[in-house]
Amino acid sequence: MAQETFQQKDQGFLTYPDSGWRKAMFKWPVQLWRLGLGPLIGHHMMLISQTGRKSGLTRRTMTELYQVDGKKYAPSGFGRRSQWVLNLEADPRATIQTAAGAESMRAVRVEDEGEMVALLETMRGRSDTMFNYYLETLGIEPHREDILAKRDRFYWLRFDPTYERTPPPLPADLAFLWPVAFGALFMIWLVSRKK
Repeated sequence: MAQETFQQKDQGFLTYPDSGWRKAMFKWPVQLWRLGLGPLIGHHMMLISQTGRKSGLTRRTMTELYQVDGKKYAPSGFGRRSQWVLNLEADPRATIQTAAGAESMRAVRVEDEGEMVALLETMRGRSDTMFNYYLETLGIEPHREDILAKRDRFYWLRFDPTYERTPPPLPADLAFLWPVAFGALFMIWLVSRKK
């Protein structure tokens, strides 16, 4: 009897964003990096620049950052459905940006049981509620036996340093908007005071 292929839960917050406002919402964090907020959000988030498997162009995504034993990891909430995961399967070279700066890396899928358990414990330590919701979307009970029995449903990538050429990092090219915005607010405040 053939084993059934698991279909990830397709409702609620972790529904795959095929198009529309949900797709735009998942791309918005990249704009925060462009606004110069990388040093603030880069403690818990990672910007990944990878090469598009069809276009050959640089593609970028923002995902959660987890660090275990000095190594950097990112989960894919949508498994292999995520475009950035498919891009990294085709070409694992990536540039990651965190609060520590930009680094040239090579993405490797985590398959080791011990490494996976350490990552999941780190995730649970950050937010027990999100951890349980994540497991629920994968159809996994929150106990060790079920987690290990269904660990192939998890899609985590480890980023190992490399000297290979990787895509260019994303500059904070919109940071100039902050002084413009504050200047405009100051001018509005001055005008309103005179009235």
